[in-house]
Amino acid sequence: MSFDIAAIREQFPILKRVIDGNPLIYLDNAATTQKPQCVIDALVDYYTTCNSNVHRGAHRLADEATRRFEDARDIVKDFINAPKREEVIWTTGTTEAINIVANGLGSLLSAGDEIIATEMDHHANLVTWQQACKASGAVLRTIPVTDAGELDQAAYDAMLNERTKFVAFPHVSNALGTVNPVKAMTAKAKAVGAWVLVDGAQGAAHGYVDVQDIGCDFYALSGHKIYGPMGIGALWGKESVLSTWPVWRTGGEMISTVTLQDATWNVLPYRFEAGTPNVGDAIAMGEAIRWFSALDQEAVAAHEKALLDRATELAEQFEGLTIIGTAKEKIGVLSFVMDQGHPADIGFLLDRQGIAVRTGDHCAQPLMARFGVPGTARASFAIYNTLEEVDALFVALKKVRTMLA
Repeated sequence: MSFDIAAIREQFPILKRVIDGNPLIYLDNAATTQKPQCVIDALVDYYTTCNSNVHRGAHRLADEATRRFEDARDIVKDFINAPKREEVIWTTGTTEAINIVANGLGSLLSAGDEIIATEMDHHANLVTWQQACKASGAVLRTIPVTDAGELDQAAYDAMLNERTKFVAFPHVSNALGTVNPVKAMTAKAKAVGAWVLVDGAQGAAHGYVDVQDIGCDFYALSGHKIYGPMGIGALWGKESVLSTWPVWRTGGEMISTVTLQDATWNVLPYRFEAGTPNVGDAIAMGEAIRWFSALDQEAVAAHEKALLDRATELAEQFEGLTIIGTAKEKIGVLSFVMDQGHPADIGFLLDRQGIAVRTGDHCAQPLMARFGVPGTARASFAIYNTLEEVDALFVALKKVRTMLA
């Protein structure tokens, strides 16, 4: 099937914006993706036709809202190939999903136990484990990153031992675009009896997530990274693990029985979904995944590879520019520094030409320290970006270089 980039771009209203007289070139997709009209429509339709709290309602609106809400859970289940819909927990995003796991983990560990994270982690997948270790007396160990921006697998192998109780790593690095060998890393962790969490914020954004094939215990993802709304995401966990995992928050919906002295918890998935859920955004996230999944995934992957290949080729030819992160397996991200100017200056001057990139440490300060830079400029690509936009980025960077010289 052909990949009709013009037809795809037409579905994103924001791409018609003009910034300071220049057509918007949006290259900040690792931070958040833009939303197709069908996702916007799904959100508006919920609030204009069946806005209601879900479950336990005795009226038509509640029934309709509940059906759409739970249908969206099924869409997420199918997207990541989860065995059961009850294993999909609605969250505010990847950060909350990881915190749900970390909060429970702190009470399951003992002094001397070990958690393994990585030097390339987003702060949401590092600080949480630091706190779990402080709460339990466990020890945090981190897998180092090579000069190419890959996780040092030999170092990881050496870390694993009978004290390793939990391992967490990103599917894809948000700062470098490195695609990690999550299946092989999971198998090694399971061989020593450890639980495994995959931070899928960036991985899910590029499709091909199969939690059963990976073999992990937990997978966390966000709606806004995959063309859905902000403030919504999901935690997937194996039923055998989640069913006894300590609860995250208490309140309505997550309880089974309550007396004035005690309470018991509801079944999955509701035992982790206290309070009124974000119904509209869950429905819209489901629509985003439905829309994305309907695309020819091989064509999507080929298009995204072509964008990164072009950007890498032009970057390697660009005088005074250094790519940070040159892993063999990469997707969606070109992170770089220039001899002239701080990344913040680069971002500001690109914005004046209508080009949106992200600058700074990308919530990965230890990784920036590893490469000896205060931060990078990061161009990140999505399915609606074009090769012409990649070319325009480097034309603009030449102007930036001149202005900063």
